Formats: sequence, C-alpha cells, structure tokens
Amino acid sequence: MTASESPAISAPAAHVPATPPLALLLDVDGPVASPVTRDVKREIIDDLMALAAAGIPVIFNTGRSDAFIRQQVMEPMIAAGIPAGTIIHAVCEKGAVWFSYTAAGPGPIHVDRELAVPAAYGDDVRRMVAEDYAAHMFFDETKRAMVSVEQHIDVPSADYLAEQKLFDADAMDLMARHGLGVVRLDHHAPNSDDEVDYRVDPTIISTDIESVRLGKDLGASRAVELLAAQGITPAAWRTVGDSRTDYAMADWLHHNDHAVKHVDVRPADGIPEKPYAVLTAEDLGLGASVIHDDAGGAFLRSWRDALGG
Repeated sequence: MTASESPAISAPAAHVPATPPLALLLDVDGPVASPVTRDVKREIIDDLMALAAAGIPVIFNTGRSDAFIRQQVMEPMIAAGIPAGTIIHAVCEKGAVWFSYTAAGPGPIHVDRELAVPAAYGDDVRRMVAEDYAAHMFFDETKRAMVSVEQHIDVPSADYLAEQKLFDADAMDLMARHGLGVVRLDHHAPNSDDEVDYRVDPTIISTDIESVRLGKDLGASRAVELLAAQGITPAAWRTVGDSRTDYAMADWLHHNDHAVKHVDVRPADGIPEKPYAVLTAEDLGLGASVIHDDAGGAFLRSWRDALGG
C-alpha cells in the first residue's frame, strides 16, 4: 500500500499548538496554482509560509500528483525558507496518494494501491492520446493511481473543451472494452455485474479517470488523520476550491462535526445550499470578476493579516 522514497517526518516542534484556531484544506488548481500557467505566484507562497509558520496547519487536497506538488509548491516553499518544525501535508490524486514535507524535503510517499485504475487500461489510454489527441492534451505520467490527461498550455480553452468531450466518450468506450463499469456526470455505464467502480471526471483543464471511492471527501478524511497523528485538532477549518466537487471537503468535515467554512473561488458554477457558510471574493469586498488564484491569494492574505502577519 505504501511506497517510501525518503525517511519519515518527525513530530512537529513544540510551538505548533495542539488546537490551532484554524486549519486550511486547499485545492491546488484554481485557488493556489493558476489554471492558465499552472504556476504559483510568489505572494501566495509567502502567505502560505507565513500562515504555516504561525502554527496554522496547511494541507493541500488535490487531484494533482505528488510530483506536481513537489515542483510547483514544495520546492518554492523550501527555497523561501520553511521554518524548522513546520510540516506541510499534501493529499494528492483525490486521496489515493499522500505525503508530508519540511524544510528538509519530502517524507515517504504513500499510495493506496487498492484505489488504482488497472494498469492495462492506463496503457491503452496512453496509446489513445498519442494516436488521436496529442495535439490538444498530454498523458500525465506522474500519476500513481489515477489516469489523467491535461490540456496543453498553448491550446485555446474552447478548442480543448470541444476535444475533451470526444476524449471522454472514447475513454468510457475503452472502459467497456476492459469490462469495467464507469460513470461520467449523469452517464452511467455499469459492467456485466451491474457495478460502477470508476469515474471519468472532466475539469476545465483535464480529465481524471479514477476509482469512484476517490474524492475531496476522502482527502478531507486523510487530512484529519494526518493532523491527529501529530496530536493536532483544529478549532475550525477553511476549505478552498474552484468547483462544485470541492464542496465535498466541507461536506465531510461538517458531517463529522468539525466547524468549517468553504471558500469558492469560482462561484459562477453556482453556489449550492449548504449547512455551513460559503464565502466568495465578494465577502472580501472584491468584485465578482476576482476568481481562481487571485481570489485564493486574497483569502490567504486576509487570514495572514488576521493573525497579525
């Protein structure tokens, strides 16, 4: 179940409170990394560092691979100078992969192999992308459990989204040929045992093919477990995302009796009725046009300012 790549990370330093006033559970694409460039702004790195140094737990909960987090988030944070005793957690591939890092680098990479897409299916998707879709997207070789394709940065969004629909349909047909049950949005295609074990999940820049057991709710559960292992129980949580599926983070936390507010940095998809507060950039006095990492960065700065940082 677990693949280790470096020594285990030790317990936090004594200055980290057992009950911090807040913990942050952050989607990465959108709130932290630009969905256009895939990069993370330096000011966002600085705010994340300041919050973590102040004892606020920072956990990433993303569909991205551990390799992406290491390159786009961990390495810039280490370069900026992570304080001694500060641990950052990353739950990747929607809960199938997780690791933690300090100023010394990453700890062990944990992979739940039971949640992995069959390798033979992934090999066929790789071939399909190379033969039919390489002009618009690439196969993500860094995923350990999911099968993902992503838009080339230089491809216009409208062109990619049109091609994505064709790819998703082919990916579902390929599932059937492998005898696997699959769902995409409202389209269910069960296997011969009338079971659906996998999901084709499109986003504005990618498609993830994954176990139906994966999701931002599983990521939230892993985040709570990671903090509990450190003896940390936050007084409240802030979850941050840019899609309707990201609400599953706050749903899980609320259902399990954690105080939580959710930040939606792309509310144009519509804000569902929830039993917890939902915040947008307008709650900071910003216009509705402030979205994605501009909105995510504004919230990080507001929380930093509230701590006097």
